[in-house]
Amino acid sequence: MRIGVLIGPERGGSARKLTHMIEDVRWAEASGLATAWVPQIPSDLDALIAVALMGQRTSRIELGTAVVPLQAQHPVALARQALAAQAATGGRLTLGIGPSHHWIVQDMLGLPYERPAAYTRDYLEVLQAALHGPGLVDVQNTTFTVHNPLGLEPVGPLPVLLAALGPVMLELAGERAAGTVLWMADERAVAEHVAPRITRAAETAGRPAPRIVAGIPVCLCAAAEVDAARDRANRILGEAEISPNYQRLLDYGDARDIADICAAGDETAITTRFRRFADAGVTDLSVRVLPIGNDRDELIASKQRTREMLASLAVEFC
Repeated sequence: MRIGVLIGPERGGSARKLTHMIEDVRWAEASGLATAWVPQIPSDLDALIAVALMGQRTSRIELGTAVVPLQAQHPVALARQALAAQAATGGRLTLGIGPSHHWIVQDMLGLPYERPAAYTRDYLEVLQAALHGPGLVDVQNTTFTVHNPLGLEPVGPLPVLLAALGPVMLELAGERAAGTVLWMADERAVAEHVAPRITRAAETAGRPAPRIVAGIPVCLCAAAEVDAARDRANRILGEAEISPNYQRLLDYGDARDIADICAAGDETAITTRFRRFADAGVTDLSVRVLPIGNDRDELIASKQRTREMLASLAVEFC
């Protein structure tokens, strides 16, 4: 199992956010982490532009999106953007995409959120044709009629991962994508729900074993601070629990909220939790560093301690 880090925009102006994200990815590469994942937050920076800029300041680390919502852009437009970002990273991009949630697509963007799995299947057909250019993207299905010339070609393999939470989406990810990107999935949900379904679908389609990328918060702390870490996880990362999609995924496991998925405690406790995810079938962990503290200095110190531990674990698990 490879260890990576989830790098999201923090507080501050746009230029400051990008500066911090680039600093974070340079730390991740220097520390030996395998991957850096950038979320597409509805109200914040464009993930693929951020990845492209990160690619200019790094040379080895894999850079992925986790994930880009599909409905906000035509699949040909997303293919152009992804191919440009892949060129900027020297071929190190992994494109994580997904149909998002009703409260983003319908409530925020004012777009239909109907039959998301069927929409994703049709979208993937166009997107993957465009990513295999150059040439004419000539696809007609229930959702799209596309006859679009595209002069771009990938500079190397460009894996597509699909955010897949339910049975239909997991089957689609196994059949048509290189794997899945998860959030709000604990070890049991991965072992009993995600891994069997996506692996079986990939085998049936004659595809390689799929990647299973699981995002989890992590905080290195004393035993007496674990409750504080769990409380902070719920406070700053608990918004996703309002989504019916995530609620259904939680039902497949033992976790009831993001605090239950958070790996908090000393290095032994965190290593044990990581091994449980690996045993469940996770191929990649996407770690959201979760600092705790009463002021800025304590938060910075906590973040640094967790980072140092991740660097050591990255060597152990690679």
